[in-house]
Amino acid sequence: MSIAPIGILGGTFDPIHNGHLRLAQEGLEQCNLAAVRFIPCGTPPHRDAPHASAQQRLDMTRLALQGNPAFVLDEREIHRADPCYTVDTLTALRAELGAQQPLCLLMGGDAFLMLHTWHKWEKLFELAHIVVMQRAACPSSNGRPLGNAINQADATLRAEYQARLAPSPRLLHGAPAGAILVVNMPALEISATGIRARNARGRNIHYLLPDAVADYIQTHELYDAEH
Repeated sequence: MSIAPIGILGGTFDPIHNGHLRLAQEGLEQCNLAAVRFIPCGTPPHRDAPHASAQQRLDMTRLALQGNPAFVLDEREIHRADPCYTVDTLTALRAELGAQQPLCLLMGGDAFLMLHTWHKWEKLFELAHIVVMQRAACPSSNGRPLGNAINQADATLRAEYQARLAPSPRLLHGAPAGAILVVNMPALEISATGIRARNARGRNIHYLLPDAVADYIQTHELYDAEH
């Protein structure tokens, strides 16, 4: 039986920007997903504390998703004080949505190449498919396609990649979890770090993120130099 998968996109979203939204839209269209759930992280285990507060990041994400009924805001992580691990979030989603519902964890190629450093990363394949959105220039692969970059990746991750690589998005609809799919997306050189830096220098941040999010940042004086 074929069931339309649900996409999962997590992140600090500090701030959410057009790169995040384009990644989700490409996943939605190329994998024929039923929806994409955006899950802002509360306490990220792999990076410094976010610059904006949990509520501000939640507000910005909500504003960014307006107008696209296929983009759904999921608040389950944002107010947690303990570290938010993807494996725990997927376990909770699996319990809620049932054993047969396909889930697709969306991520960029740079994140995938570091997957072996994630908490209980091998269990992720029991809970979801992994869809790697390959940009034209992936920082961790020095611009090489993922298929080439994986040759220099962690040996255990490389073995999983080779064993699980799916030739077609159709396979994501026939099983609830376990596959790796690599799809191409436009190269948008947009980053939250760059947006924060531009804003701190007083430069215009419109067209890098939705207007409603840019206006929110300016109204609340987020990422200003003195902050």
